[in-house]
Amino acid sequence: MRCDGILVTMDKRRILILCLVAVGFGGLCDALLCNCTTSQCEKNGYRCETTGACMASTSFIEGQEQHMRVCIEKEKLVPPGQPFLCLSAEGLLKIHCCYTDYCNSLDLKLPSVTVRPDAVLMGGWGPMELAAVVAGPVFVVCVLVLLGLFLFQHHQRAYGHRQRLEVEDPSTEHLYLAKDKTLQDLIYDLSTSGSGSGLPLFVQRTVARTIVLQEIIGKGRFGEVWRGKWRGGDVAVKIFSSREERSWFREAEIYQTIMLRHENILGFIAADNKDNGTWTQLWLVSDYHEHGSLFDYLNRYSVTIEGMIKLALSAASGLAHLHMEILGTQGKPGIAHRDLKSKNILVKKNLTCAIADLGLAVRHESVTDTIDIAPNQRVGTKRYMAPEVLDESINMRHFDSFKCADIYALGLVYWEIARRCNAGGIHEEYQLPYYDLVPSDPSIEEMRKVVCDQRLRPNVPNWWQSYEVHAHIDTCIFSTTCLQTLLILILLVLINFIGTTILSYIVTKALKCIISLC
Repeated sequence: MRCDGILVTMDKRRILILCLVAVGFGGLCDALLCNCTTSQCEKNGYRCETTGACMASTSFIEGQEQHMRVCIEKEKLVPPGQPFLCLSAEGLLKIHCCYTDYCNSLDLKLPSVTVRPDAVLMGGWGPMELAAVVAGPVFVVCVLVLLGLFLFQHHQRAYGHRQRLEVEDPSTEHLYLAKDKTLQDLIYDLSTSGSGSGLPLFVQRTVARTIVLQEIIGKGRFGEVWRGKWRGGDVAVKIFSSREERSWFREAEIYQTIMLRHENILGFIAADNKDNGTWTQLWLVSDYHEHGSLFDYLNRYSVTIEGMIKLALSAASGLAHLHMEILGTQGKPGIAHRDLKSKNILVKKNLTCAIADLGLAVRHESVTDTIDIAPNQRVGTKRYMAPEVLDESINMRHFDSFKCADIYALGLVYWEIARRCNAGGIHEEYQLPYYDLVPSDPSIEEMRKVVCDQRLRPNVPNWWQSYEVHAHIDTCIFSTTCLQTLLILILLVLINFIGTTILSYIVTKALKCIISLC
């Protein structure tokens, strides 16, 4: 019986040992073998063993892909099912966790790297590049802010200038705009007013806003010219686009210069800005002359010798008044036109001239000897530019330089008039000055080559020397006050040489003597 008990006990011990061995081998079978790229794995042949998982990762560092393979312990695989250590970062980090031997031997790719080159660039930028990227937008924003402030201040100044063109008491409006007052009455009041500076600002606005536009009669670089009606009379309305506010303001300012009104300068009536909420129109209202410009008139009609002298003297009279300075408390500064040409001279009903388009004019204050002029030396129409303007030798600090340039242009206008003079049934067709020497729209360089380099002037036909005019010159009356400017040279040609030929002296003297002198 005892032996049997011992045998039973021995069997139980064997079974227990076998179970323990089985358990031990089972634990050994749960371990994973993984590839390993870290320096710690070098002594084990770049292999590692774990009870957790094998991991392979690919990251994008300094513009290059970096591959790594390691073992992860079981306790680090949290939370179960989707461990944090196995999560990828799109475009920057790709991670793969697996649970079989050597399952992390694969090379992972970052497909988004090729579609995001900015990540490559950013990774290769140094401090200077990053500073430039940050400073660039900041600089642009600062410039835009400063530009906005400048434009705002300019707008405020321009608005203030418009408001200060003239300040009057609105209670006096009835003195100008009585219900029975016609346009002719208003023009008479303007021509006989003491100041000679035009209507008060509030009256100008009232007139401008009661005008009915009739038809368009011209176009230019500034905008359009319309014929309008006001209380039964015709007026000319020059409409500037909002982009030409400076030109509109300048011309209105010049026209309202004290003592500027003259029978041979276009009569100014009103200036106003009309805003309907979506666009703004800038109006300049003046006398209407049905013949249009001297350019239009000479294209349609020839002129007699008397008519030629009348046009020439009236144009000189208007320019002389423009140039002349009137001293006193109600004085007038000297003004130079700077864009005189046949298109900027109007023909009145009595066939005399009225100088118009003063938007480019400059004023001279003799007390301070200053000229209010933009820094641009080249202004006006290239065909009519004086030699000193074309070659940029004009002295911008002396007002006489601008007057001489005006006289040169007037000489070319005289040439246009003389070509259309019908003397003995002979007259030329209308042409612009230098029509045979330069193209229809000449450049500065083309005009400088002809006028300055070759020193050519408009052609003077021989038959112009053949006609006497002493019987006609007496019919022309001209105020001697206009002789106070440089135009005395032209007027002496027309007045003092009675008994000689008008065509000879108008063209030969005005074009050859005066033009070359200036």
